[in-house]
Amino acid sequence: MIVWLNGTHGAGKTTTSALVQRLIPDSRVFDAEKVGETLMDITPGLPATDNFQHWPPWRPLVVETARRVLDYTGGTLVIPMTVLFEQYWREISSGLAQHAIPIRHFVLHADQDTLRQRIAGDTVLGPDSLFRLRYLEPYAEAARTWLHAEAEVVDTTHFTPAQTAQQIADAVKSQENDPASAKPRR
Repeated sequence: MIVWLNGTHGAGKTTTSALVQRLIPDSRVFDAEKVGETLMDITPGLPATDNFQHWPPWRPLVVETARRVLDYTGGTLVIPMTVLFEQYWREISSGLAQHAIPIRHFVLHADQDTLRQRIAGDTVLGPDSLFRLRYLEPYAEAARTWLHAEAEVVDTTHFTPAQTAQQIADAVKSQENDPASAKPRR
């Protein structure tokens, strides 16, 4: 199974993923951004882009990497990764479905003011405000048009990362006990 943690910068995906991993037995965190970093290291470089997700190889490589890791280890992969383009999410989710890998897709959501405060106060990644703030409006647009309808939304505005992780782990565990309780997917 894959537990995908989506949402924009500042929502708490990275912090929450490590906590979710501790709460779900036999799980591992797979940072799909590392696949993008590998593509960025190709020399000479791939065609210029402002987001490695635009490179066509990224999506199938994420699917293939997740599939191979799960074939090798079993269990659950927790993937903290922002995907705001519906087409890209469709490619990834259908690719995983072709391999019969179930996905629990969660969107970590917070209001814009909270996101801005978190980004500005991030001591781990640093504020890098220009890059990270640039994704707030595309996230809001994706949330309005498709993303929130496609996932289980967890509002992190007033939750600690530990509370958010517990909510997600509880949802995953309840599905394991009652598969019919999962939110239906399109």
